[in-house]
Amino acid sequence: MPRRLVFVLLALVLACPALAQDKYPPAGPVHLDRDGEKWAQKTLRRLSPEEKVGQLFMIWVRAEFLNVASPDYLQLRDTMRKYHLGGFAMTVRWEPPFLYRNEPYEAAVLLNRFQQDSKLPLLVAADFERGLSMRLHGTTEFPHAMAFGAAGKQEYAEAFGRITAQEARAIGVHWNFFPVADVNSNPANPIINTRSFGEDPQQVSDLVAAYIRGARANGMMTTAKHFPGHGDTATDSHLGLTQVTGDIARLQSVELPPFRRAIEAGVDSIMVAHVTVPALDAQADRVASTSPVIVTGLLKEQLGFKGIVVTDALDMAGLTRLYAGHIGRAAVDAFKAGNDLLLIPADLDASYRAMLAAVRSGEISSSQLDASVLKILKAKASVGLNKVRLVNLGNLSELVGKPADVAIGQHVADDAVTLVRDNGRLLPLKEMGTAAPGLPYQKVEEVRNRLVVVILVDDVRMDAGRTMERQIRERVPDANGLYVDSKIIDGMSAGVLRAVDEAQAVIAAVYGVPTPGSTAQGANRLVNSVTVADASGALLQNILDRGAEKTVVLAMGSPYLAQSFPSIQNYLCAFSNVSIADVSAVKALFGEIAIRGHLPVTIPGVAARGAGIERPAHIAEGDSQHAHTQSSRQ
Repeated sequence: MPRRLVFVLLALVLACPALAQDKYPPAGPVHLDRDGEKWAQKTLRRLSPEEKVGQLFMIWVRAEFLNVASPDYLQLRDTMRKYHLGGFAMTVRWEPPFLYRNEPYEAAVLLNRFQQDSKLPLLVAADFERGLSMRLHGTTEFPHAMAFGAAGKQEYAEAFGRITAQEARAIGVHWNFFPVADVNSNPANPIINTRSFGEDPQQVSDLVAAYIRGARANGMMTTAKHFPGHGDTATDSHLGLTQVTGDIARLQSVELPPFRRAIEAGVDSIMVAHVTVPALDAQADRVASTSPVIVTGLLKEQLGFKGIVVTDALDMAGLTRLYAGHIGRAAVDAFKAGNDLLLIPADLDASYRAMLAAVRSGEISSSQLDASVLKILKAKASVGLNKVRLVNLGNLSELVGKPADVAIGQHVADDAVTLVRDNGRLLPLKEMGTAAPGLPYQKVEEVRNRLVVVILVDDVRMDAGRTMERQIRERVPDANGLYVDSKIIDGMSAGVLRAVDEAQAVIAAVYGVPTPGSTAQGANRLVNSVTVADASGALLQNILDRGAEKTVVLAMGSPYLAQSFPSIQNYLCAFSNVSIADVSAVKALFGEIAIRGHLPVTIPGVAARGAGIERPAHIAEGDSQHAHTQSSRQ
């Protein structure tokens, strides 16, 4: 063999690892370079009007395994091609109240396949408000945003952005519809609540900016929502028309500062809410998402935002009820108002045809269409999609769910725990007894009423409270755990109250977080609420009437719970219903961690923002086998 050929072959062998790495370069910061700019301009010139209109739309795709020949996959692929979609919003199957999380590999494989089948690279977004663990197993778990407000550390929010970005990019998601920039100033807010960092505009602004820094530095686009502010509302815009009633001075001092700060921090997009704001646009039944005054006049011209403006989901009742006779028209009006991306239309075909007709008739100018499409193409290039579409499946086991990242999520939950009331006679709880050894399937759990744990949930079939019960049983093996929801409460109340009467100590854990579109029958219509259901509330009050001094109430979600139960003597807030919050709450109850959180909101009649009784850990570091339980997979 000639020596020259030997050298060539040797060079190729040595280059193979480098070539493999170049095929999947790591995600860098969100940045549009000169090559990306040229690609976006060149691509725009090649698109037909039909393709341009399609780039404006984004629809859901479920992260699940689909055979490439299955009807479900073929339908999604054909829809993507027929309407020339610009991207997908990744989610999972949801059958209220159950959300069926899937696996990172399933998500990555599916998204890779769609990228291969699409003419243009797809921009993939997701609602990762609590990180990827909202949708996928095995990923880093974080508590709700309000927990970050209670912990009060900007570095936590920045780490939150960094970790979410790294895991999202690993599976093929480029854009997160977060952070929530709403200031939750209304305790009755059923849809923002714990999704907000708090009620102080300055703190919300700081945490919003920190999250954006961490996320964008690690390759993930961000979204500040829900403009011009959804925090001072008492209704759910998923269910009906919602109004923000503040005057201009109020909006300028409370609602708008976090959005200004997000723009300064370089936020990539801003999501506009389906809320009416009479102080900004007095036209009856005109929601912000279809208001030129709010989208173009306020956001683009006054605040100077140059990035992508995206609608909230177009299938929400807050918008669709206004367009019942012509559902496609909602997309046209939203685009004319100044939105660039049209998210989750209620009827994709009707919306696409309405937009195309408006472009062909001149109602929508070619210059406006081109400007919005160019923004989307530049966004794709800013995350490197003009160069590489696919993700390396082999990297997932190294990039997703790293122990150091999981530990950070647990630290946030630990530091967020806030003690609002303490009568000095109950906390910290003491460990009692030891677990008896036994063979699998032969172990008999003995239950006593020394410690009674009443877990109040929306539906006892859900996972809420399971980690808490396991954590408590590790410390008190014979603890009596009782799950209650409004459907079974009539048959359980008497037994629960008997156990409470016999108990030395009672834990009442109330799980309540905002769930979009969750309905309950109100006086005249369906409503959404994160307050405890009437029957469960009556049971909680009966528990307090029989033994408030020996009962600690845990708010595993909305901290506003206490305003409905003034007789609470011991009150602990975790601000979230996720597993790591369960772990943190139990560690705090047993004195295994210091309690140092402070309320990021005011609980009317109970405590002001900033309140929080600090307590040192009662167990020296390393003295307890439970003190460092940090797994969100228990």
